[in-house]
Amino acid sequence: MITTLLAILLLPLAEILRMWYAVPLVVSISLVYAASRHEEPGPILHHAAKNAGGIVMFVIGVTAVLEWLSRGL
Repeated sequence: MITTLLAILLLPLAEILRMWYAVPLVVSISLVYAASRHEEPGPILHHAAKNAGGIVMFVIGVTAVLEWLSRGL
């Protein structure tokens, strides 16, 4: 009984913790892509920050659409 209740309460936390795996992936993709376009550190970091924001917004958008579709079915 207590184990089931604990599992129900911790399930949303597990989903949030799983998203932390995306942080190093987004940072590394953004930095490598920006470094392939620029040579100076300033423009690389600026471009990487813009790309990271775009990737995060894309992932949030796709997640929202999939969540909306799953609740409608």
